Amino acid sequence: MNILVVGGAGYIGSHCVRQIVAAGHRPVVLDSLIYGHRQAVASDIPFYQGDLADQPFVRQVLRKEKIDLVMHFAAFINVGESVSDPIKYYKNNVVKTLALLETMLEENVKKFIFSSTAAVYGMPDTMPITEDVRKAPINPYGQTKLDCENLLASLAKAHGLSYSVFRYFNACGDAVDGTIGEDHSPETHLIPNVIRAALGLAPTLKIFGNDYPTPDGTCLRDYVHVDDLARAHIAAFDKLGAPGTELHFNLGTGRPYSVLEIIQAVEKVSGKKVPVEFTPRRAGDPPELCADATRAREFLGWKPQFDTVESIIETAWRWHSTHPNGYR
Repeated sequence: MNILVVGGAGYIGSHCVRQIVAAGHRPVVLDSLIYGHRQAVASDIPFYQGDLADQPFVRQVLRKEKIDLVMHFAAFINVGESVSDPIKYYKNNVVKTLALLETMLEENVKKFIFSSTAAVYGMPDTMPITEDVRKAPINPYGQTKLDCENLLASLAKAHGLSYSVFRYFNACGDAVDGTIGEDHSPETHLIPNVIRAALGLAPTLKIFGNDYPTPDGTCLRDYVHVDDLARAHIAAFDKLGAPGTELHFNLGTGRPYSVLEIIQAVEKVSGKKVPVEFTPRRAGDPPELCADATRAREFLGWKPQFDTVESIIETAWRWHSTHPNGYR
């Protein structure tokens, strides 16, 4: 299949491009490079720099490359920024996604895979979280993702769009060979920031709250390797044959780790001490978030290959220790 990967030069998108090649399909990358990195995409992969909402441009790519399926990773993801600048997030995450989908339907490309988030659930009362838990986002980022999910459901019914939504918990890790990896600015994810502190690139690691009702007082999160995420997406390709197919999956390991456990794992893998500073809780941080990924395991035959946090952190350490400034 010819797969258009929108946002394919970003963190998750670039890893997915590699897994698409490994699975025997042909990826084509479209990325604005606002946050993506051209170096993350191999030179032999067709690459188009442009905006997903530029409909004449996207139409040209769909036709020229004979695209069969589109994968969308080109969202803005900074939760705090979404609160301070919601217009930016609604424009990019909702309005531009609508333009992309409209172009696809006009070109009769009706298979779509959408990168969503556990943020659509907000702060649920039950753990682990199944796909049927009530959706109640607590920030504009999560709301824009849920709005796109609702749009997809409408297009499936009205136009026969077949789609799969993947709700990530904590995407993490990097390519096993250490050649591509996570490079965000600013970096908001825990594991890269712990590693930065271990490398001496940050004076201390701030831990937001150590008085949660958890075993060690710090928040619990479900961490899933980026390559495992990518393999789940590819497993959905052959499930989208029937017009109007609607699929929704959580992706996580089902085993949450605390902030302190992540720090201990980084210290074990790196052999370095991580300096920490405890600060007050952040508003809106739930004590625990953990996925029930039974549906993905049973329906897609998906099983995470990186099933311990140490195995994930080994790949992250390999990337960050050899690329302390990312792709720069």
